[in-house]
Amino acid sequence: MNSNAQPTTKLTFDECWELLANDAVGRLALVVEGHPEIFPVNYVLHRRSIVFRSAGGTKLWGAAAERPAALEIDGYDPRSEEAWSVVVRGDTEVIQDQADKDAVNGLHLEPWEHGDKDHYIRLTANALTGRRFKVTKPDVWNTRLSDRRRASFE
Repeated sequence: MNSNAQPTTKLTFDECWELLANDAVGRLALVVEGHPEIFPVNYVLHRRSIVFRSAGGTKLWGAAAERPAALEIDGYDPRSEEAWSVVVRGDTEVIQDQADKDAVNGLHLEPWEHGDKDHYIRLTANALTGRRFKVTKPDVWNTRLSDRRRASFE
């Protein structure tokens, strides 16, 4: 093991919420017919929960059944050479209250994909975890050109 290796840092509850607040896209994981499915969603935070919009379909079906779900976001900062990841696990529900929908609209939650996304879905966090770690320096000559870590070493 490299003696210069820095340990993974667990993020605090507030650090996780701050990273979630500063991002807009995550990967939503649901169990559909006994197997996992992952969907990219753009979201906003509303009343310490994650809210996204959906058309009818799998995401709506999962939320209407109030099934457990998870949302994951991650990022990499080439200046600090650190990566981070946040995972929210909780329960989903379809928002019915018009005042809540209006409040979410005030946060500018607009669908990125064309089409009617008339259903508002809330993921309420039961568990929130995150970590930050220093990324191992790549061997620049053996790393894919598209590897984001290259930029900080070239």
